[in-house]
Amino acid sequence: MRIALFQPEIAGNVGAVLRLGACFGVAVDLIEPLGFAWDDKRVRRTAMDYIDHVEIRRHHDFTAFHATNGDARLILMTTKSDANLYDFAFHPSDILLFGQESAGVPAAVAASASATVKIPLRPQVRSFNLATSAAIALGEALRQTKGLPA
Repeated sequence: MRIALFQPEIAGNVGAVLRLGACFGVAVDLIEPLGFAWDDKRVRRTAMDYIDHVEIRRHHDFTAFHATNGDARLILMTTKSDANLYDFAFHPSDILLFGQESAGVPAAVAASASATVKIPLRPQVRSFNLATSAAIALGEALRQTKGLPA
């Protein structure tokens, strides 16, 4: 299983997701352009020393990223889905894709996903923070596929 971030805009969110990947042993794909300089100290401050324990793959754009996916399913996490995270059946080789904090993903990227899934929320609110969404979705996907660390 992998996490992919589409053109993330906030360095601290990326750092938190890198730490999440390190803790669960899941690689993180970063689809550029990033909304900040890669050497932004906020990435390392949030990821702390965990950044040295996660596999990070950077991709020039979505096309370059998509070319590396092989047979893996691309599961887009989006508030625009009807499929509930807790009813969806994940596979161990799935790639969980998260869009930009401000805009999600373009329609062409969404159309390339094998499935779209949402985290159920109260109707009064829009969404979770990117890193929180990644933690919730990855935790459920790893639980289902028995991929949680022992």
